Amino acid sequence: MKNLNRFVLISLLLGSLSCRQEASKSKAIDLADLDQSFSPAADFDNYANGGWKKRFPIPDEKSRFGSFDLLADTGEVQVQKLVTEIATNKQEAGSIALKIADFYNTGMDTAKIEADGLAPLQPLFDQINTIQNKADVMKVVGDLHTKGIRPMYSIFSDADQKNSELVVAYLYQGGLGMPDRDYYMKDDERSKSVQEAYKIHLQKIFSLAGDNEAVSKANSTVVYNLEYRLAKSSMTLLEQRDPHKIYHKMNMEGLQKISPEIDWATHFNSLGLNNPGDFIVGQPDFVAELGKMLKDVSVDDWKIYLKWQVVNSLDTYLTVAVENQNFDFFGKTLTGQMAQRPRWKRVQEATNNALSEALGQLYVQKYFPAESKKRMNELVSNLRVSLGERIKQLAWMSDETKAKALDKLAAITVKVGYPDKWRDYSALEVSTDSYVANVLRARQFDFNFMIAKVNKPVDRTEWQMPPQMVNAYYNPSMNEIVFPAAILQPPFFYKDGDDAVNYGAIGVVIGHEMTHGFDDQGCQYDKVGNLSNWWTADDSKLFGERTKVLVDQFNNYTVLDTLKANGELSLGENIADLGGLNVAYNAMKKAATGDEKPIDGFTPDQRFFLAYAHLWAQNIRDKEIVRRTKEDVHSLGRFRVLGPLRNLPEFYTAFDVKEGDYMYLKAADRAVIW
Repeated sequence: MKNLNRFVLISLLLGSLSCRQEASKSKAIDLADLDQSFSPAADFDNYANGGWKKRFPIPDEKSRFGSFDLLADTGEVQVQKLVTEIATNKQEAGSIALKIADFYNTGMDTAKIEADGLAPLQPLFDQINTIQNKADVMKVVGDLHTKGIRPMYSIFSDADQKNSELVVAYLYQGGLGMPDRDYYMKDDERSKSVQEAYKIHLQKIFSLAGDNEAVSKANSTVVYNLEYRLAKSSMTLLEQRDPHKIYHKMNMEGLQKISPEIDWATHFNSLGLNNPGDFIVGQPDFVAELGKMLKDVSVDDWKIYLKWQVVNSLDTYLTVAVENQNFDFFGKTLTGQMAQRPRWKRVQEATNNALSEALGQLYVQKYFPAESKKRMNELVSNLRVSLGERIKQLAWMSDETKAKALDKLAAITVKVGYPDKWRDYSALEVSTDSYVANVLRARQFDFNFMIAKVNKPVDRTEWQMPPQMVNAYYNPSMNEIVFPAAILQPPFFYKDGDDAVNYGAIGVVIGHEMTHGFDDQGCQYDKVGNLSNWWTADDSKLFGERTKVLVDQFNNYTVLDTLKANGELSLGENIADLGGLNVAYNAMKKAATGDEKPIDGFTPDQRFFLAYAHLWAQNIRDKEIVRRTKEDVHSLGRFRVLGPLRNLPEFYTAFDVKEGDYMYLKAADRAVIW
């Protein structure tokens, strides 16, 4: 899926696509998913999910495989049916269907892609080769940005974090080839190994782009040194979790002052921002260093870096040799993935990126029943009442802050299923000339759409995820929770399932997203989505003390060998998991009629916790454990089961957890927040 601004969307999980109609036939609690050789009091993850883990080993094409990945896989086939039907039939000229067909078919035409080689990139290479001076460098950088290639930095538009009614431009750190600055900065053995592998990857890409061995090696050194310098001036992921640290409003004069080496007015014009007004700079130190680098680094070195940026941004749409080299590093080395995903999946994903809401509109027509939306809205209403009750009962929070928290809760907007207004793709040009050309045109279409929003009112009808994506999110600047259609299927949501299972699954998801409005990041935004403090000083201090308990708990989990979880990086998601469980459990109890009976020997409370645990059933490769622990704000699946449940006394009662059991924590050591 498209990159989403990390400090704007707080999502349930990462990167799953589509859904599964057939899943409605599956059992809500399937005994085959359990491994009852484990005691639930000793290891609830393996007790609840051990059978599932044995039945669903990781496919070679994946670095992890969980219950929601299984859901996404089946949905991927459903979307394939839609795309294949469109792509194999004659479509009307100018229609959305023809655009979908042409995009997909050019991606599947491997013979033409191989015959073209790197020729589709030649216009970009020619543009880079014309660079004569530093002003030319920034001109080409600007043009590449409009094509979705992002050298040096990132730029995007979003609601002003302190004026949530207005869209502004954001200038943000970026320009790296590896996922994050710590890949360059860390000096442990694992990191050194990845750094060396990346240097080899750079060399091989330059060789595939036509350079001889000596030139490829020299070019790889140039690129690595440039990226290292960018990384060194970048903020860590943990630092970026503080929204105040990445909010620096300034105008063109202020930007020119911190980075005088760059003609920013001319550069912004090249991006289509002739009058950007006030905008937000995420990392002024990074921008200052970027100016110094423009001055210090030779024009020839910048040309090498830009050539790499072009190939790196488009290598998955090129020849098999280039695509395989990309997979060798970013797949095998970084995540432990053993095989490429089938081509139809990769091309379908690209088509989905280019025409996401167009495909989404077709998807909901075929796969999303109206009853699901109705039932979901009822559950959301119940969860909102439940969270309100818990806020009112908090012993550690003052009445003054409670009143504002309740106002914020009441103001949360809820979006379920799909947008009320679909995006217009009539201006997107798709042709049969080349796959890369279609990708570049789609990116330019998206860039123009994004940049045109600057200095205009926020469109609160927009969605940041398409309906066919298995995920959910909270957007603090909009104070909204959003549940795409695809997540409203088993194992997350059972249209006709019993309350215990639905509250334990989708109910916790709803509570999770609501709680994001009150986690360590979301709680810094008020009811209209502005970054402003609505807490008393004492309440803020008490909140920090309570969340630190959760940080310490997760910092003590060993994820692999001597590698520990990062309790600070994952704090927001861990707060939301714990809050979601508490809120959903409370809502389930309120909905109970008193005549609920065991099913398959499990009480309603037990089914609630089993349904929750099953969301995070997961097998994962060692390299992916390392990568996600470095980069991901979400805890690993196993610890999303163990971590929150060890803090819930209701779980103890349901499964007879006693002192001395692993799942038991002393009352004084438990996290009690929302």
